[in-house]
Amino acid sequence: MVTVPLLWAVLSSLKTDKEIFTSPWSLPASLRWDNYARAWSEANIGGFFLNSVVVVTSGVFLTLLLSSAVAYVLARFDFPGNRIIYYLFVGGMLFPAFLALVPLFFVVKNLGLLNTHLGLVLVYTAYGMSFSVFFLTAFFRTLPATLAEAALLDGCSHWGVFFRIMLPLARPGLVSVGIFQFLSMWNDYLLALVLNTDEDDYLLTQGLAAIAVTKGYHSDFSGMFAGLTISLLPVLVVYLLFQRRIAGGMTAGALK
Repeated sequence: MVTVPLLWAVLSSLKTDKEIFTSPWSLPASLRWDNYARAWSEANIGGFFLNSVVVVTSGVFLTLLLSSAVAYVLARFDFPGNRIIYYLFVGGMLFPAFLALVPLFFVVKNLGLLNTHLGLVLVYTAYGMSFSVFFLTAFFRTLPATLAEAALLDGCSHWGVFFRIMLPLARPGLVSVGIFQFLSMWNDYLLALVLNTDEDDYLLTQGLAAIAVTKGYHSDFSGMFAGLTISLLPVLVVYLLFQRRIAGGMTAGALK
């Protein structure tokens, strides 16, 4: 159910428009690599791809940095309001993004961040922190507190304990959360559509949607499939490289 549509899209990206319609399930008569060159340059897939890389990479990094700091404090320190803050983050996972589109649009606009990559990065970070804090809080609770206590006795500061000891120990959890956030941000279309309307700053999902509309009338379906395949490659590469780390990170914090 998953592999066949992917393979069909890849095969279609190597065909001519005529072959896509007359023999959709057969192999291409000749591999048309020029479809990728045309999609990359003429359809500006290269620019959209670079925009997505910048926004998603920044969003994932900022999400991991802030959520790991919050999760560490919630997991290791008891203070009034600890549980309230934790459940506020957990409750954020129950709130769909499309319900906040209108107020979110005006908030970003009033901050002067509309149609900017920074605005998208901050919004992605805010929405990504709910799941990340929920996941990493449980993970930090399983790490041995004796290591942190020994480091404090040796004169290490709380920031030093966090960055030098706890973050390296939490690497499996960080990798798992980072992969989930990368997939979510890379595939997002709704938030980018509302907050980023400048065609020069389109993300890859927006660019593909625009190509599907414009190229549909120009009958350049081979170029459209080539652009779709280009957008799939980073997701497939990340999954193939880190699929074992996903499972390891999900189970590493399950037992103490």
